[in-house]
Amino acid sequence: MKLRRITDVGLKAVTGLILAIALILTFTVSDYYIFNRIGEFNFFFVFSQWMKKAGLLLLPLAVYYNKKCCSDIFKYVLPLFVILSSCTFGSFFDISAEANAQTPSELLFAHMNGFMPKAANMTLFFISNALYLAACVLLFLRDGREWYKVKAKSFIYLPFAIVACMPLNIFENFFDIAKFSRSGFWWFRNFTLWHFLMIAVLVAFTVGAYYFLRKKEKKAQEDFLVAAAIVLLIQYHSKDSMVMGDGYNVYHSVFACIPLFICNIGVYIAALSVILKKKLLYAISFFVHAAGAVSVFVYFGKDEMSNYGIICSYSILYFCLTHILLFALSIMPTALGHYKFRMKDCLIPLAYYFAVIVVATVSSALVTSYLTDYAYGGHILGEVAPEQQLLPNYAFTQINPFPFEVPVWGLTIWKYKVNLLYVLGLYVAYVAIFFAFNGAYYAFLAVRKRVLVAMLRRRTASAVKSKTPAGEVLEEAAVAEEKSAAAEKPEQEEQQDEQEPTE
Repeated sequence: MKLRRITDVGLKAVTGLILAIALILTFTVSDYYIFNRIGEFNFFFVFSQWMKKAGLLLLPLAVYYNKKCCSDIFKYVLPLFVILSSCTFGSFFDISAEANAQTPSELLFAHMNGFMPKAANMTLFFISNALYLAACVLLFLRDGREWYKVKAKSFIYLPFAIVACMPLNIFENFFDIAKFSRSGFWWFRNFTLWHFLMIAVLVAFTVGAYYFLRKKEKKAQEDFLVAAAIVLLIQYHSKDSMVMGDGYNVYHSVFACIPLFICNIGVYIAALSVILKKKLLYAISFFVHAAGAVSVFVYFGKDEMSNYGIICSYSILYFCLTHILLFALSIMPTALGHYKFRMKDCLIPLAYYFAVIVVATVSSALVTSYLTDYAYGGHILGEVAPEQQLLPNYAFTQINPFPFEVPVWGLTIWKYKVNLLYVLGLYVAYVAIFFAFNGAYYAFLAVRKRVLVAMLRRRTASAVKSKTPAGEVLEEAAVAEEKSAAAEKPEQEEQQDEQEPTE
């Protein structure tokens, strides 16, 4: 018993260290640089690194949530790829954005982003590999005498883990973005075929996830939501390395990795809401981040302020995948009946969003002021880089995404003049979007209830005419009531939830 306790503590500590090191390593150019340049690196090394990304999903589920299938996959599959990556790294640690810089702006950004020394990168890489192997040993110890009892069906989940953690820039091995015109068919812009396709994918994924989870036990629903949250965090942090290497959208500075974009903060809020199961986080996710995530699918912002590339580019795949997962995680707890949003729950989210706007505005001004005078190699960033690349635009507080101009009424913070009139208008506009989304939610519940009642009445009338036994009619009524109850919890249960902390 004592050994089991020590093993459990050791596993949790090792897993925490692996996740922390993985997060730090995303702030190196090399972390994701290799995935869209497979021809320049050893294929086995590249695939091993991909498998280690999948391990970041499997290990937390195996350790913190005792998922036997994830434990089996991790301890029997991952060691091979961890050892392989330690032996085939080649020139991985020699990757340098500064060495590949061709313009003054690229040189300046590369110098700014290259703050991780090669020695530190190598050290953390091999420590991480050692911890992976230590986690495998501890999983074997935790399983004790039953370590050899492996179910073949456990490995059914391996392909899903690999696909879920796929490096989204891997498709760039098959095309040269320079050969595509910004006005061509394949380029992603507002109100094109690709735009409407992404909306369709958002709807299909959300509806599909709901119907997949609705008939499962609550514990299974929570486990799947946690797995989705981990995938979201892994894919979200892939942007760190991409920003510092090839760039993401219009961003090339490490300062773009600061999570002050409203949906970036939402990634953490939504993920923590399903992990911690806290009512406050559920409310913020549903009221603020669900509406924020879905609004960008209606309008991606002015085409001239974005550079998503073609439909298979990393920038658009990353943007759409993370926002689809964010939207699904924000609404699924409410849709599945884990939490019911009420109008009084909007007060704290409104204050939260106001605080985000204030912090984002000040931070944007400070970062822009710093970047404007950033100098290296005889160049000054403000003189050689386009103005838009110097604006971090946290929470849209600098670049207006709306198709109209706002008069300037400003306040200067350091060297940047903030348009307070625009910022206040932005807050009001998004609050209106939040309430509109909430109103649409209640309208959906009302229509849904009427449809269920109408269906029940028709079936009851049909049963009377066909002389169907009363028991079957009551059974159908019970099913309809169960569906309605999933959206509207009894008031008594809500009051009990307020009095008792969620486990």
